[in-house]
Parts: sequence; structure tokens; C-alpha cells
Amino acid sequence: MRRRCRATVTATLAGGLVVLMAACTTGTYTATPTSIPPVATPTPTSTSSTAVPDCGNPVQSYDPLPSLTSQAANNAVAEIKSRGYVIAGVSADSWLLGSRNPLTGQIEGFDIDMVHTVAQAIFGDPNKVQLVVISAAQRKTVLVEKKVDIVVRNMTMNCDRWASFAFSSQYYQSGLKILVRKGDPTTSLVGLTGKKVCAPTATSSLVAVTATPGVIPVSAATHTGCLVLFQNGEVDAIAGDDTVLAGLAAQDPYASVPKMDPLTSEPYGIGIQKDKTDFVRYVNRVVDTYKEDGRWKTSYDKWFAEALGPAPAPPQSVYGRT
Repeated sequence: MRRRCRATVTATLAGGLVVLMAACTTGTYTATPTSIPPVATPTPTSTSSTAVPDCGNPVQSYDPLPSLTSQAANNAVAEIKSRGYVIAGVSADSWLLGSRNPLTGQIEGFDIDMVHTVAQAIFGDPNKVQLVVISAAQRKTVLVEKKVDIVVRNMTMNCDRWASFAFSSQYYQSGLKILVRKGDPTTSLVGLTGKKVCAPTATSSLVAVTATPGVIPVSAATHTGCLVLFQNGEVDAIAGDDTVLAGLAAQDPYASVPKMDPLTSEPYGIGIQKDKTDFVRYVNRVVDTYKEDGRWKTSYDKWFAEALGPAPAPPQSVYGRT
């Protein structure tokens, strides 16, 4: 019998962080949202280039565990099993990736499918999750301060982030593009010289915008915030991953993502606390299985195929980090 699940917002915390509980009518669980302290949104800082530590290949992760049923696997997830649910930092306003369904109240999308896959591996129940809604700028904070087990929020793997936390193997290959008004022939950031371009605070997209001579960077807390500025005529374009922009364009009939080659490479990985190497290896086994058994393609087809075309092959996992 198919279970009917519900999602309930249990707390709205400072800095826009929201805790959302997913539960089912068969096998619900109890968690205490007040055990997760509020996360304040960081004050925007300069995105000028700084020295980035050398992490080698940023898409290289730790070797996966041989299986999900060994003693090593049990040890890797013992704390989470004891708690009874996975805590995941996610987006609730990135259409297609992680956004709240206005009819059901549930957060859903490609990234959310990945969260449920991790929970399924640990508990045999994909709904044993606590979703913590965060902005892009909060992704590092919630991991460094150990407020979540994982962050699955379209996060690019790069050396600067590896210095603060760890990544799983790559689960999606995205790329930076732009969103403009329909009819605008621009197909590059350089073509937006003299114009205002929005990207969320503390993202690689904002770094790219800021590094483009002549372009006027404008930041917002989220891509949805950028869309509001765009619709109000306060910015001329939005920069972001193709996955995110496809979702924005689906919400605005006057917006368009022009046909163009990606301006950057944006490999997505699951963020995990830096000292949880065994858990990273566990998640890597989950990710590899997910990509190999067809579930990755099923999720892609559900969320991205209409906007981005047929599913490509899942990205190859790269291992050997020590």
C-alpha cells in the first residue's frame, strides 16, 4: 500500500532558516526541532579573488565503502541511526531542485530525491529526514557548526569549500548560464557589460559575475530574490546554474535561458562535515548505487528532462582522496 506522507513546518528560525519535518502515516517519528540552533545569515562580504587552498582535483572524494551492510557502514551511520532521522540542509525555493509544493506543503525536487535516497539507505525508509531550509550563504555555516548531517543544495565542489568541509562524489554536472528577458540576444556574461546582473550571495555564480569586467553585480539571498529584482526591472539578468535558471524560467513567461555553452563547470556534491570521513565513504557508496541502478535517471527525467533535454550519463565518480 502506498503511504501518504505529509510535511509540516515546525519552526521558523532566525536568518530565514526553517526546519521541516517529513513524516508518514505509517511509521512516523518524533524529533525535537529546537535542538537545532538558529543559523544567522552571514553579512555579505567582498567576492574579490583571494588565495584558494590547493585541494588537488575538487571532484575527487574518498573511496566508497565496499557495501552498506558491513560493520564499517554501521559505524559510519551509528549516530544518525540512534537519532532516528537524517538532518539535511536544502533549498525550498529552487524550482526543480528543492522547492515547496504549494498544494502538499512538501519540499521536492532533484536534490530532495537525493536526500531521500540517503535516508532509504540508512533506515529503509526514505521519509526519515528532517529538512532544514537554508540559503546558499548558509551552506558552509550549517556544516562547520554541525547543525546538519548533509547539505544537498546544488553546491559546486571547489577547493575553497573543501578547506571547510568534505564532499561526496559528484552527483550532477551543471554549468553557469544566464537568464534574460525574452527577445534579448545576449548569450554571455561579457555581453551584459554595463548592465546589472544578479546572483545569490556566497555563490560561485556571484564570483563569476563580479569577475566579469563592466558587469554590475547585484546580490540577493536566493535566486528567487534575484527573480523578484528581475521582474521589478531592478536587474537586467540573472546568473546561475542551468538547473536553477531552468526553474526560474518555468515560473516567468517573459524570461528565457538562451541556448549557449555553459560559461563554467559546476559539479555538484553533497556537503558533509569535514571530520566525518567514514560517513562520506558511506554516502559515496549510496551515490554510486543510485547512479548505477537507474534511479538517478528516473529523477532527472522527472525534474529536468522537459527543461534541459534528455538525461545525460550520470557524472563519473572520482576517488582516491587521502
